[in-house]
Amino acid sequence: TDVGGLGDKSFNDSANRGLQWAKSQLGMHVTVLQSRSVTDYEPNLSTLADQGNDLIFAIGFLMHDSLNDVAPRYPATHFAIIDSVVDQPNVTSITFREEESSFLAGVVAGLTTKKNVVAFLGGIESPLIEKFQAGFAAGVESVNSRATLLVKYTGSFDDVASGKEYTSVLYDQGADIVYAAAGKCGLGAIDEAQSRPAGYFVIGVDSDQDAIAPGKVLTSALKHVDHAVLALAADASRQAYPRGTL
Repeated sequence: TDVGGLGDKSFNDSANRGLQWAKSQLGMHVTVLQSRSVTDYEPNLSTLADQGNDLIFAIGFLMHDSLNDVAPRYPATHFAIIDSVVDQPNVTSITFREEESSFLAGVVAGLTTKKNVVAFLGGIESPLIEKFQAGFAAGVESVNSRATLLVKYTGSFDDVASGKEYTSVLYDQGADIVYAAAGKCGLGAIDEAQSRPAGYFVIGVDSDQDAIAPGKVLTSALKHVDHAVLALAADASRQAYPRGTL
């Protein structure tokens, strides 16, 4: 996993869901190692390779450099990375068009807001998360040119408390809808929405987060990392590893 770890009810949990599907549907043996910090990436990837796993997933763009270092040391092992491109012969890179689902989330926000102020809460400021922001902003603008967009970044994907704090600030600045693309920080955003009266919402990301706070999660921008993991695992079961970027 990335540093957000299991239990984020979003990105890492979606990837793990795909892995568990591979176990139940394909009969594959699966192992999950959680990363508590960025220094865990390289040893975790190496450990999984030393264990003899046929396919190893690096979940998240933050693992780019670590995987780029590890992959050449294990040429007989195939790796995959989510949300980044690692140009190695034994690596499949899986990317998504996050701006498209984020655009639709922006349309929903622009049509729903009563205050004409909506917000985007990102995790670590990076080209990937900026794709979420850009798509959301364009979606809002397409249906509600009067709406103002507020933007904040937590600088983290695993600090639940900062997600709650920043969401509180955004609500206090006038927003009634916050789109949180911030990993586990999004759980803090949802918690803050629950503490507010009717009319304050969060838009979830990567997984369907409605069950966390029914009535407070306006919608979720699904990414389906789970489907990508299962599809690549199915390829691996046939020893047919796609190369390059998908």
